[in-house]
Amino acid sequence: MNDERNAYAHYPSLKGRSVFITGGGSGIGESLVRHFCAQGSRVAFVDVAEEASRRLAGEIAAQGAPAPLFIPCDLRDVEALRAAIEQARQENGPIQALLNNAGNDDRHRTADVTTAYWDDRMAVNLRHQFFAAQAVRPQMAALGGGSIVNFGSITWMVGDPDCPAYVTAKAAVYGMTRALARELGPERIRVNCMVPGWVMTERQVRLWLNPDGERQIAERQCLPDRLQPSDIARMALFLAADDSRMCSSQQFIVDGGWV
Repeated sequence: MNDERNAYAHYPSLKGRSVFITGGGSGIGESLVRHFCAQGSRVAFVDVAEEASRRLAGEIAAQGAPAPLFIPCDLRDVEALRAAIEQARQENGPIQALLNNAGNDDRHRTADVTTAYWDDRMAVNLRHQFFAAQAVRPQMAALGGGSIVNFGSITWMVGDPDCPAYVTAKAAVYGMTRALARELGPERIRVNCMVPGWVMTERQVRLWLNPDGERQIAERQCLPDRLQPSDIARMALFLAADDSRMCSSQQFIVDGGWV
């Protein structure tokens, strides 16, 4: 694939590795799918956005990389998620790397949150990460190890005021990561938390990158450049590869120096 990825690290251990990515149809997830395919991994990914996801899989195949397996799935349906993980195992082999990327940071105020909305935010941003890890654990254990990367956010560190349910879920992701890393470590399953800053996905730019947002980035980030999905994907590659074999129970923050 002739693009900027050729200028960055190549991980031999990722070639042929079975990788499962949630929320792979757009944003950070799309970049994850592209980067792992470029490494020669056997990638399966799930998303609710079927049209965009099928288009992505077609584009990658047309560029000469191994075509990813797209499985439509609403991650709020845990049984559907388990079925997707099993399908990925059957088609790509036992999963060695799980990227729990999917989430949704819709803005909301405390006064407007209902119990149904709260439960939905937990299902979208937290619950599926646990059950995906539970489902891949036997596969990884049988292989002698694996890597689980749970996606958090800097929002709980800085205390963002406009999405309290999302912030709560992302704080819980780190606690879950620590617990799973301790339990699964004897099986050589590494569990880490990937913590992005404000990443310039199409959605973020369209909805929230206004002059106030630009000013906030300029004031808060140490580095002047805008954080891109590819910056997150390159750290995820490292965490999934054997190069990070002794990294577990940690947060890896990629935020341009925000927190």
